Amino acid sequence: MDPRRLTQAVVEEAARLGIDACGVCRAEPYARTETLIRERRQAGLFADMRFTMAHPERSCHPETLVRGARSVVAAARSYARPEPPKPRDRPRGRMPRYTRRDEYAVLRDQLGALGERLAGWAPGSRSAVFVDANHHVDREAAARSGIAVYGKNTLAITRRHGSWVVLGVLVTDAELEPTHPAADEPAWDACGSCRACIDACPTDAIVADGVLDARRCLSYHTQSPMDELPYAAELGDRVYGCDICQDVCPWNTGASRRAAELEPDAVDDAFPPLADWLEADPDELVERYRRLYVPELDGRYLARNARAALENVSGRRPG
Repeated sequence: MDPRRLTQAVVEEAARLGIDACGVCRAEPYARTETLIRERRQAGLFADMRFTMAHPERSCHPETLVRGARSVVAAARSYARPEPPKPRDRPRGRMPRYTRRDEYAVLRDQLGALGERLAGWAPGSRSAVFVDANHHVDREAAARSGIAVYGKNTLAITRRHGSWVVLGVLVTDAELEPTHPAADEPAWDACGSCRACIDACPTDAIVADGVLDARRCLSYHTQSPMDELPYAAELGDRVYGCDICQDVCPWNTGASRRAAELEPDAVDDAFPPLADWLEADPDELVERYRRLYVPELDGRYLARNARAALENVSGRRPG
C-alpha cells in the first residue's frame, strides 16, 4: 500500500479494535516539547517527578525507539463511565476515574494487534508499542497527529472523549501519511477564553495556560514520598490523584453524556472504604493497586492519603 492508503487502513482497523481515536505523525524529534521539559525541569515545576521528564533526549525522540522509525501511530482509549452514587454507609475515599480499571493494559493489547495487522499490510516492517511508558511523551504524538490538543491544565483533550482518555503509540518503520498536516500547530482551539480548570484548582497549581506546578498539585502530592501532605484539607475525600480540573472541563461534559449508557464504575473502585486502606497490610495494599504508581512501592503512602481523607470526611484523625 502507498502511505495514504496505509494510514487509512490503520485508522479503520484501530476503530474496529475499539480504539476511540487514532492518528499518525512522523517519527521525528519533538524539539519544542524537549525544550519545554528542560526549561520547566530547571525551574522546579516537576518537583521530583521523573517519568518522561527525566530523559527528554529519549522520550522526545521517537525516531530512536525503533531502528529506521518513520511513523508514530497515536491512539486514545476512553475510560469515561457513569459515576455511581457515593454510599453513605461508612467513610469512603475517592479515586480518579483512570485508576478504576486498567485501560492501559487494554490499549496496549489493542496496539499490539494493530501492529500485527500493519505487518501484514507492510511486509517486513517492524513496530513497537509504548503505553504509559517513560520512553515516550504520548501527549505530544496525540497532538502532532491531530487527535488531541493540549488543554490549559496540560492534559490532552480529544474531540469526542475530552481528556477522559489513556494514550499510547505504535512506533513503526513503515511509511504512513500523517493525519495532521501542521504537526507543530494545534488541530483546533479547545480552550479559547475558558478558565474553568484554572479557577477550580484549589491550590492554584495551574500557574499559566498549559503550565502546571507539580509542587502545588494535589495529584502529585498523593503520589509523592512526603511524610506529611501539604494542602491536606484541600484533598477532601481523595486518596489518590485528583480529577478536579477534568471534572469542570466542558469537553468532559460531552464525553460523560456519550458514556451514559455504559456500565457504571464499581462503587468500591470509585469510593474505597477508608478503613480497608488503614487496616490493610502495606504490602498487600500496594499489591492490590500494583497498576498505579506508588512511591517506593510502599503501601504506607496510600495509608497516609487515607488518613488525611478520613480526617476531612469525618473530622477526626484515625487512632
